[in-house]
Amino acid sequence: MFNISPIPALQDNYIWAIHDDRHAAVVDPGESAPVLAFLKARGLQLSAILCTHRHHDHIGGIAKLREVYNVPVYGRRHPNNPHITDDLQEGDRLKLDTPHIEFGVIDIPGHLDDHIAYLAPGMVFCGDVLFGAGCGRNFEGTLAQLHHSLQRLAQLPDATRVYCAHEYTAANLRFALACEPGNPELQQRIAATQQLRANNQPTLPTTIALEKATNPFLRCTLSEIIRTLQQHGLTDTAELAVFTAMRQWKNHF
Repeated sequence: MFNISPIPALQDNYIWAIHDDRHAAVVDPGESAPVLAFLKARGLQLSAILCTHRHHDHIGGIAKLREVYNVPVYGRRHPNNPHITDDLQEGDRLKLDTPHIEFGVIDIPGHLDDHIAYLAPGMVFCGDVLFGAGCGRNFEGTLAQLHHSLQRLAQLPDATRVYCAHEYTAANLRFALACEPGNPELQQRIAATQQLRANNQPTLPTTIALEKATNPFLRCTLSEIIRTLQQHGLTDTAELAVFTAMRQWKNHF
């Protein structure tokens, strides 16, 4: 048995700790100090580091963590991510003994080319591709790749818990409401999010079901969203064109 705990880091990052009563693996440690404090407070030993991609706010703490704990670092090798000790590719299986968990690995490019996700029964660690009510920016590759990556995640079972890397939900919901003001589930999620944040609680993990009901980037075929984007100049109503227009609007929202 294991638990999953968020470790707040930097401005709005979450480093996810997968831990039992003795060991912990961490996902995307953008800084070391919060992880070391978490481990010390619970009497845990670090056993592994998992990376979804190479952005500094996801790998910035690895070097110092490995000075204390000489553990393997799993992820996609890249010239700008010198920390990876164990390269992972689409279809690989990653089995951790402590804590005991096994992940499948899928490629989800479109934010960065080296972006991967870790899948286990009932959960996915997806870094900066899928957020609560939103998605990551397109820094490398194409928007078609990002759209395809999001569609892959959306095809996971509805109950899958989605462990994103940033507390962006409240801001993303404001954009979602602008896209689809007639969605009652959005109103409910906004109220729930406001309550959580007022109590300094994370809005994550979310679920695939909740994202499909409220995340506009997974709802590009909905007529209300298409009408909204047409008011902003959309002419091509193909799904990828709608997604592209929405992502470009969000960049300046």
